[in-house]
Amino acid sequence: MPAPSIHVGVGGWDFDPWRGTFYPVGLAKTKQLEYAGAHLTATEINATYYKLQRPELFERWAKAVPDGFKFAVKASRFCTNRKVLGEGGEGVEKFCAQGLTELGDRLGPILWQFMGTKRFDPQDFGAFLKLLPQRQNGVKLSHVVEPRHESFRNAEFVGMARAAGVGIVFAESDDYPCIPDLSGNIVYARLQRSREEEEIGYSAAELDGWAKVAKSWVKGESPDGFPYSAEPPAPTARETYVFFIAGEKVRNPLAAQALIERL
Repeated sequence: MPAPSIHVGVGGWDFDPWRGTFYPVGLAKTKQLEYAGAHLTATEINATYYKLQRPELFERWAKAVPDGFKFAVKASRFCTNRKVLGEGGEGVEKFCAQGLTELGDRLGPILWQFMGTKRFDPQDFGAFLKLLPQRQNGVKLSHVVEPRHESFRNAEFVGMARAAGVGIVFAESDDYPCIPDLSGNIVYARLQRSREEEEIGYSAAELDGWAKVAKSWVKGESPDGFPYSAEPPAPTARETYVFFIAGEKVRNPLAAQALIERL
């Protein structure tokens, strides 16, 4: 089995302001994913958040990118934007059965993102974790959860995620809490503070810092300086994903490329 690696990318691949800033002028829309695959090492599929996709579309996406590229798949809002998460079993089943396994070895983790108003309810969250399938069509699935309410910043939540083998999203955000505790076999970071005044979104020093952190994460280490809610686990190598999301979105592909260069 290959050693865990670090994958760096952005959210999606079709964003008008990227034409002429990231994509070459005149590049056909049908070639954007192929170009992104040649210059980044991962992307989040956002379309799956809004509606189910066709199996042949996942197959086409997989063929457009090189070996080693990974797609994170954003889970349906109909599964996560609900009052009682534990009642979403039918939706979770439909989502995982839509054909995402056609991505083959390009399939990365499934991202389950909760509403910012969703508070931590141990019973309901535990019921939700039991809904997440370990395999689909014989393919092993990996899951990460992104709580966006401060109430999830506690050792009980971290313990539940670890017991289920589910990763916790690290959010660098002005709007949502950072829960840096490692869990599962994946580290999944969403960096959301790119700025227009920085040509590549972040300063060189900031990107140097994130490169250092990512190198710690892939070794399973818990870097100093973050507000952990539970005792860090023993270091175990983890597949690591770093996405530049939101912020000054037009800068995010350049920030991702700059981080890849540092890694």
